[in-house]
Amino acid sequence: MRRYDLDWLRVIVFGLLIFYHVGMFFVPWGWHVKNNVTYDWLRWPMIFLNQWRLPILFVISGMGTYYALGKRSLWKFNLERYLRLGIPLGVGMLLIVPPQVYFERLANAQFSGSYFEFFTTIAFEGIYPEGNISWHHLWFLPYLFLFSLVLSPILVYLRRNETKFVEWIKRQIQKPYGLYIFVIPLYVLEACVEPFFDITHALIDDWFNISFSIVLFFFGFLLIATKDTFWECLKSIKTKALFIGIIAFSSQVIIWLFFEDGYIIHFTEAMLKVVNIWSWILVLFAYAAQYLNRPSKTLAYANRAVYPFYILHQTITVGIAYYLIDLDWGLLPKSVILVVGTFGLSWLIYDLIILRIPFLHPLFGLKRKKVK
Repeated sequence: MRRYDLDWLRVIVFGLLIFYHVGMFFVPWGWHVKNNVTYDWLRWPMIFLNQWRLPILFVISGMGTYYALGKRSLWKFNLERYLRLGIPLGVGMLLIVPPQVYFERLANAQFSGSYFEFFTTIAFEGIYPEGNISWHHLWFLPYLFLFSLVLSPILVYLRRNETKFVEWIKRQIQKPYGLYIFVIPLYVLEACVEPFFDITHALIDDWFNISFSIVLFFFGFLLIATKDTFWECLKSIKTKALFIGIIAFSSQVIIWLFFEDGYIIHFTEAMLKVVNIWSWILVLFAYAAQYLNRPSKTLAYANRAVYPFYILHQTITVGIAYYLIDLDWGLLPKSVILVVGTFGLSWLIYDLIILRIPFLHPLFGLKRKKVK
């Protein structure tokens, strides 16, 4: 049985990614191009969104892997992962990401000239940020491919065998607050690994991000492996998780504003962070299951469009933002232009070009549409 709520969550969270990247143009910390005025108050909704938006995508990806392995052998699964993740990544690094680097170099006075000159001379010299070769926002794809490849033998075994481990997970999550057992490994990683490894999205040196994200990916697989047990447990904990999430994030803000860092503060804040992340993940799953688990034509269209939108959107955002940098128009007009422009141009490229040229479908991760 297809979980339409998971499809909706995937669409919604990737949609929020566009708003998040528009916000990155205006917040005080660094991004590829920056507005001439930044807004300090924006950091709070951005931090809140940033804590759980990628974790829930890794959990959803793990859940999708459970379903995918029901119809595929280990070999076919990994081949399909390569085709769906590797090919769009290569196309993105060759054609989609270079314009972002170009606009960044222009904004920082590191290059002058046309995009044709940039692309034919230095676009593929050196590794970003010193050089220009990068996967930028597409970093999610190689990480997901790595997780699928590394874990696939274990996942295939768990998928096809009734194991004592999955039965143990079922028993644990049926206890009061049992779903919070998953916080424990996340806390260990946040408290003991995160201080030593900055998040780089470069894969080879990104040890905290890799370890934290692969655990979330595995958790998603396990939760679906418990079948109806997980969805039943969500019903009883959704209101509690909402309350816990509000308290956890509010407590984080208090710590950031009024306390200096130290060992006690670090371990306390690490616990609050992972509790906050997991609480909002549970809240989103619970309310999506209650209100969104139904098919619709809108969902069918959006679910197919979301991958090309993800690939395209940041280049469009950066391109528009570059021409807005020095205009004194204020936050609202600029943000509206960026949001509408990013959604609109992504849709035009997807609907008028990608969808209508079958050759482009695999380049943007589109599966062949089933004929009914």
